[in-house]
Amino acid sequence: MLRKLFYLFISKPLALVILGINARGREHLPLQGPAIIVANHNSHLDALALMSLFPLAVIDKVHPVAAADYFLRNRIIKWFALNVIGIIPLERKATEKGADVLAPVFDALDKKAILILFPEGSRGEPESLSRFKNGIAHLALECPEVPVIPMFFYGLGKALPKGEFILVPFFVDVFIGAPMRWEGSRSEFMRQLNQKMLALQEQANITDASDL
Repeated sequence: MLRKLFYLFISKPLALVILGINARGREHLPLQGPAIIVANHNSHLDALALMSLFPLAVIDKVHPVAAADYFLRNRIIKWFALNVIGIIPLERKATEKGADVLAPVFDALDKKAILILFPEGSRGEPESLSRFKNGIAHLALECPEVPVIPMFFYGLGKALPKGEFILVPFFVDVFIGAPMRWEGSRSEFMRQLNQKMLALQEQANITDASDL
């Protein structure tokens, strides 16, 4: 209930009124799990903006994945991240020998969750792409039947960029690509994913130029 209230009165108004998010390729947005969404990471608002794209009926199934040490250092932030945002926390290193740090992700996918991942790791420069980490390829290898949906946000890095804490209203476009699936090679999967993300970025740049 807390998640739905936060979604209705915070996330959705933020997306529709303050940011005015315009989604392109919305037909590719997964409305049931299991599914994995990968997106560029430029702003504190990335996860909330992405979650705002979903209808209320499925929001309980949508979970951002984030490093545990970033969100769980403070007791209040930990409670909010886990119970309101619905974050799935990952340890950067296994706490026990032989343990898989991605076990919570596999468990969520088994429960038909829609996961949000930012494979760049930390937030980068506004509207730019950094190299994706290979963890997403490991997920695709272990869960080959789960679709991976690439998504590129343009404008969030200007609305609330890294190092800033004052929101600047800025129109945001999101470009959602067609789902892709594992086809047997980590290097080929990462090549295709990076290619798709660069294509979405180029689409965003062309759209921005045409609006000038």
